[in-house]
Amino acid sequence: MTRVWKWNRPVTVREVLEDLQQERSIAYTTVMTVLDNLHQKGWVRREAEGRAYRYEAVSTRAAYAAALMNEAWSQSDNPAAALVAFFGMMSPQQREALSDAVRMVEAHEIPAPPAPENPDRADRAAENTGRAPENPDAQDGPAGR
Repeated sequence: MTRVWKWNRPVTVREVLEDLQQERSIAYTTVMTVLDNLHQKGWVRREAEGRAYRYEAVSTRAAYAAALMNEAWSQSDNPAAALVAFFGMMSPQQREALSDAVRMVEAHEIPAPPAPENPDRADRAAENTGRAPENPDAQDGPAGR
C-alpha cells in the first residue's frame, strides 16, 4: 500500500516491482499476489490496461491510520483509559497536532472520511510483504512500497 500511496496514481505491478527492486530482490509474482490480495480485500481498485492492471488506492493513508486508531480504541473495555494511555505515549509534537485537530473539528465539524471496512486486513497484507505498515505521521509521504 505504501508504494501505491507514494505515487498517488494508478500503478502497475511492473512499476511497484522496479521500485522495490531498488532496495531488495523480489519476484514479479510476489508483487502481483500482494496487489491482487489488496484488491480482493477492497484496499485497491484495479483497471485493465492491455494484459495488465493498474492499481489505485481506495482510501488515503490518513483514512487508513484513522481506521486503525478507531479499531484499536473500540476494542478497549475502558476507552477513556486507553486514550489516556495513548496520549501518555505521544511526543509533545504529536500532542500539539492532536490539539490542532480537535480545534479544527470543533470549529468546522469536519465529517469523518470513509474508512476501509477492515483495517487489520491491510496489516496482514503488509505482513505478507515482510514489512509493517508505514508511520502515518511521515511528512514526505510513504518511504516504503
